[in-house]
Amino acid sequence: MSSHRIFTAICLLLLLACSCKKEENKTDFCPTPYNLVIPRYFPTQLNIPSDNPLTEEGVALGKALFYDSSIRGYIGDNPDSMFCCATCHVPSAGFDLGAGNPHLRNGKPVGVNGTSPAHNAMPLVNLVFNNEGYLWNGTTKSIEEIVGAAIQDPNELAATPEKVVAVISSQAAYRAMFKAAFGTEEVTMNRIEMAVAQYLRTLISANSKFDKYLRGEEQLTAQELRGYVLFSTEEGADCFHCHGGAGTPLFTTHLFYNNALDAHPEAAGDRFSVTGDAADHGAYRAPTLRNIEVTAPYMHDGRFGTLDEVLQFYNSGLQNSPYVHPYMHKINDGGACLTPSQLADLKAFLLTLTDEQITVNN
Repeated sequence: MSSHRIFTAICLLLLLACSCKKEENKTDFCPTPYNLVIPRYFPTQLNIPSDNPLTEEGVALGKALFYDSSIRGYIGDNPDSMFCCATCHVPSAGFDLGAGNPHLRNGKPVGVNGTSPAHNAMPLVNLVFNNEGYLWNGTTKSIEEIVGAAIQDPNELAATPEKVVAVISSQAAYRAMFKAAFGTEEVTMNRIEMAVAQYLRTLISANSKFDKYLRGEEQLTAQELRGYVLFSTEEGADCFHCHGGAGTPLFTTHLFYNNALDAHPEAAGDRFSVTGDAADHGAYRAPTLRNIEVTAPYMHDGRFGTLDEVLQFYNSGLQNSPYVHPYMHKINDGGACLTPSQLADLKAFLLTLTDEQITVNN
């Protein structure tokens, strides 16, 4: 055999050996796509980044982390140290803080270190439909970023990436879940953020009495219907401009308004701190009114402990300032000026927005 043929044969053998070795090392990573069901009447433009699609395995991992103190770098059985995401975002409170939460102080959550963040907690439902930024002032567009910030915030879970990764990596069950979700057992902060964000995107609230009414499955009472009319008209309570209605089933526009809460609203952490636009002084996100019955305390600073206090504020407690949003049509009257029976009707309607199905999601 000529030297040329021998050389060619050797090259072919080497190529075959390398090909076989690559095939032996190849892993069949094929996560299961998560079937996210979009409720009737809901928006179809979803906030799901292309680099973090929903998968069954990713959602399962995110859910496990959401309820586990491992996400703050802790393993143990001391109830006082079992902080996790669900500590301040409780399912029975619509994934909000909830008035009876033992980690509530002065309208705000109390973190691991005994201190509180600048703002009240927000409900974590229907985040997948929000494309206007997150948190009270819209400072970030990414759910993934929110997860990482909460883990590291000294006023919340107060952890470090190194500590969290080390604790989660030490558990064989989690390593297996990371492999199922991402293809390898490697635990990283980025993967933690992605998994929890996947789970949060599945928290859809769409099965309240009002939803069933829209679907023709239930009827509202005469009082609830009167309250709905008050909610949906400028002549009534004029709530719909900021919180939507049947045409906006999320019961929020996701936008930011100065709702006449303070006569001197200039404060750090409002929408102005993000945009630099003077018109945004004292402006905060209009939170969803879904599950409003169970998501106390209310407002960005948690100043109102009951829904009745909120209704009284909008009825007679508006504070004028140069920054009040134009949608606050009742500002010159100090509020909506509803009668006691009308306030009762409005409250009755708001209570139809409670979704008992989402409050048992755990």
